[in-house]
Amino acid sequence: MINIVLSGPPGAGKGTQATKLVDKYGFKQLSTGDIFRAIKKSDSPLAKEVISYMDKGMLVPDELTIRVLEAEVNMYMNQVGFIFDGFPRTIAQAEALDKFLAGKGMIVSAMLALEVNDEELKKRILLRGKDSGRADDQDPQIVEKRITEYNTKTAPLRDYYAAQGKYRSVYGIGDIEEIFAKLCKEVDDLR
Repeated sequence: MINIVLSGPPGAGKGTQATKLVDKYGFKQLSTGDIFRAIKKSDSPLAKEVISYMDKGMLVPDELTIRVLEAEVNMYMNQVGFIFDGFPRTIAQAEALDKFLAGKGMIVSAMLALEVNDEELKKRILLRGKDSGRADDQDPQIVEKRITEYNTKTAPLRDYYAAQGKYRSVYGIGDIEEIFAKLCKEVDDLR
C-alpha cells in the first residue's frame, strides 16, 4: 500500500493534482476539509464532537482529527493507498499520523510537496477568487496571511519527512499535465 502526504501551500494545485492521481492510480483521497464538511451533515457521535468545535470557530484537535481519519481509513482498507490532503499540517499531526498508521501496519510512503513561490501563489489564489467567488480568495491580506501561516506551521514538515527519507520536492509551476507527470514519476518510484 502506498500512502502519500500531498503537501503544498494554498494555491499550489493540490486539489487538482490529487484528483488526477486518484484517477490514475486508484488511491483514496482523504481531504480533512472535505471530510469535516461531510461530517457536519451526519448524526454520529463522532460528528457531534467535531461539530462542537467547528461551530465555535475552533480548530478540531489533532486527537479528534486522527480518530476521524482512522474511521475513513477503516472504511477504505481495500484501496491501493491513500492521499492525505490537508493533513498533517504540523509536526505533531505528522507524528500522530505515523503512530496511527503504524497501528494498522502501514506507513507514510512519501511526502510529495508542490513547490510554488509566494508571488505565483498570490496570483493563482486571487484569480481563483475571481472565478469561484470565494471571499477568502479575493482579499489580498487574507491570502498573504494564509501563505504566511503555511510557511510558518506546515513547511517545517519538510524536515520531518526528509529526516525519514520520504520528502520529495516537485516543482509546481507550469502546465498541469507537466506537473502531473512529475508527480507520477515520484509515485512510480515508490512502487
